[in-house]
This record gives sequence, structure tokens and C-alpha cells, in this order.
Amino acid sequence: MADRRLLGIGLLGAAVSALCCFTPVLVLVLAGLGLSAVTGWLDCVLLPALAVFIGIAAYGTLRKKPA
Repeated sequence: MADRRLLGIGLLGAAVSALCCFTPVLVLVLAGLGLSAVTGWLDCVLLPALAVFIGIAAYGTLRKKPA
């Protein structure tokens, strides 16, 4: 059960991080909130977060025990 949860968290986090990294979704949200000055730092946060979530998904996949 924990392996499945790790895999789900990793895939969901990677999808959200990739969505915000490769599309202007987060830029539009931040601009709407008046925080457009933060958009210059997004790549410094989102790319490492994407790598971490892909690592969590890989760990959850490799940790699965054969049935």
C-alpha cells in the first residue's frame, strides 16, 4: 500500500510540476495575484521539484514487490 501511495504522490507531483513548468499556468496565476516578480525564479524551483517527484515515482516503482 505504501509503495502505491509513493508512486501516486510522485506521479501527481511530477504532473503538476511539469504543467506549471512547461505551460504558462503558474505565470498567469501569479500575475493575477499581483506576484509577477516571482516568475523569474520559477525555473529555479520547478525544475528541481520535477526531478524530486520523478525520483519519488521511480523509487515507488522500484520498491514494488512482485506478487
